[in-house]
Amino acid sequence: MDLARIFDNKKYMWNKSTYEDKKTAEETVKQYKSDGFETEMIEEEGKYYIFSRRVVTEIVVEGQPI
Repeated sequence: MDLARIFDNKKYMWNKSTYEDKKTAEETVKQYKSDGFETEMIEEEGKYYIFSRRVVTEIVVEGQPI
């Protein structure tokens, strides 16, 4: 399985898990979405794979400015 894939011109990373059944994969997708991730799920040879990405919405800089 590729570590990263492009869906709709956006890069998604594979979570490195293989799901044997669709229900478990869908529950994982639901959890990722509730945590603020965009997700894509694919099926290959009867197994399910989840790819996710998160858009940075805020950057926090620590320390003193130079």
